[in-house]
Amino acid sequence: LFKLSFLTKTLSGRLRLYQPPLISIVKRHFAFATPEEAAAERRKRKRRLRLDPPLAALRHQQPQQPRPSPSPSPQNPNAPKIPEPVSVLTGSRLNLHNRILKLIRENDLEEAALYTRHSIYSNCKPTIYTCNSVLAAQLRQSKYAELLSLHRFITQAGVAANVVTYNILLTVYLDCRKPDLALEQYKQLITDAPFNPSRTTYRILIKGLVGNQQIEKALEIKDDMEAKGFKSDPTVYSYLMSGQAKNSNAEGVFELHEELKKKTGMDEIFDGVIYGNLMKGYFLKGMEAEAMECYKRAVGEASEGSQIKMSSVAYNYILEALSKNGKLDEALKLFESMKNKHDPPRRLCVNLGSYNVIVEGYCGEKRFLEAIEVFNGMGEKRCVPDTLSYNVLIDELCNNNHLALAEELYKNMADKKVSPDEYTFVTLMDTCFRENRPGDASAYFKTMVESKLRPNLGVYKRLMEGLVEVGEVDEAKSFFELMVPKLRMDDAAYKFIIGSLFEAGRHEEVVKIVDGMLREDPNDFTEDVEAFVRERLRKIGKEDEVDKIKVEIEREKAEAAAKIAEEAERAKASARAAVASLLPSKLVG
Repeated sequence: LFKLSFLTKTLSGRLRLYQPPLISIVKRHFAFATPEEAAAERRKRKRRLRLDPPLAALRHQQPQQPRPSPSPSPQNPNAPKIPEPVSVLTGSRLNLHNRILKLIRENDLEEAALYTRHSIYSNCKPTIYTCNSVLAAQLRQSKYAELLSLHRFITQAGVAANVVTYNILLTVYLDCRKPDLALEQYKQLITDAPFNPSRTTYRILIKGLVGNQQIEKALEIKDDMEAKGFKSDPTVYSYLMSGQAKNSNAEGVFELHEELKKKTGMDEIFDGVIYGNLMKGYFLKGMEAEAMECYKRAVGEASEGSQIKMSSVAYNYILEALSKNGKLDEALKLFESMKNKHDPPRRLCVNLGSYNVIVEGYCGEKRFLEAIEVFNGMGEKRCVPDTLSYNVLIDELCNNNHLALAEELYKNMADKKVSPDEYTFVTLMDTCFRENRPGDASAYFKTMVESKLRPNLGVYKRLMEGLVEVGEVDEAKSFFELMVPKLRMDDAAYKFIIGSLFEAGRHEEVVKIVDGMLREDPNDFTEDVEAFVRERLRKIGKEDEVDKIKVEIEREKAEAAAKIAEEAERAKASARAAVASLLPSKLVG
């Protein structure tokens, strides 16, 4: 018994020795006494999940809110638009482009411009390339007013211009002798346009400034061009050298030539475009031998194997230098050589300018029949004369008493589909007056107006003076009535026609003119004109005619105002009667 109790105590002691500590005992909170309780708890939990999903599931299903991005800065509505790339010229817009090009080829520029305008607000908007095609066609025919009108329209319609559009505008302003507007347009291109000017832009601007006798400004633009990273352009230097030669500044020609060689780092310029103007500089200095040596180096015998590249423009400069310095025979030999070498499209040696230079050379030596023969032979090399070509030859013929030949050329313009301009008609009109043909002179002026050309006030005055000088006062008065709505007359124009009518003893017509001036635009009847009219009326005892006209006009104005007031009162009474007829009689009573 003692041994058994000892073993029991020992065993219990050992069991207590290996018993884990109390802190390691983990309570099971999810234990259930029976499986039924566990199943009931699972069902309860599922119901709770269906009614109220867990937060993790909510976070998973909730769409992620985008991070607030910084609000973009509002775009400037006045910022220039970026022009469309040429890749947009596809599909229906390409079809529209081709239809308008077809109208241009058919010389129906009015319809082409109208079609472009109508398409602007359609589902198929023309591209800037289509608009530029129409503008360029109008420029080729010197339709400057129509061109500027179309450009204004497409600009207001939001068609973004490209560099070609700016080049066309620069050409227009420079051709119209508006270099200030051209420089303003260039400044706008530099500061506002989202693109840079091209080399062609600078060529157009510098050539136009030289043609407008602004050589110093052209030199500044040349420096600006090179400052913007463009390489020294021999074509630009040729324009500047030509301008210096026209101003008889031979030293300026040589300085530009040396500057070009220095900037290109070459002892000899291989672009032949400068050699004609370099020859002009030598001729100005009386250095004929050096000029002819330069000629031989460029196109003569010494040019065999030379690296100098000659274009049609380069040839034309040399032709001009020869023909205007007593070397017409050499110019004619070169011209024949150019025609023989001309092999388009691989080699272009002759263009319209080549024929113009030779025609001017013949005219300078009074060889007009040969000039006309060369002029008529342009078609052999597929050259088509333009309005300027006709004007040059017509002017030379008229100034040398060959009006009949000039009129034949004028009639030939219609066959060549070349439109005469104001200069053409004015030249023929002035020559007809000199040849004592006032009827033909007035006919040319009338044709000019009917052709929708715009003669200026100086041309109108020459017409009036020519007609009055030969006693055609009635004809002069008819042209006065025709041009009053079209021209802004000055005091001298009014005084001339009024004085002519007084000299013819037709003061009644003067009174009608004064009456029309006071009714249409009283500002035209200035104090100077009024004093002139009163003085002439006083000489014939009719000095009160002007006062009578003014009193009559004031009376008519008063009667018109009274009539308007009477009609307004009548309208109010009619409105009151209409309202009264709609209301019940008791309310009216």
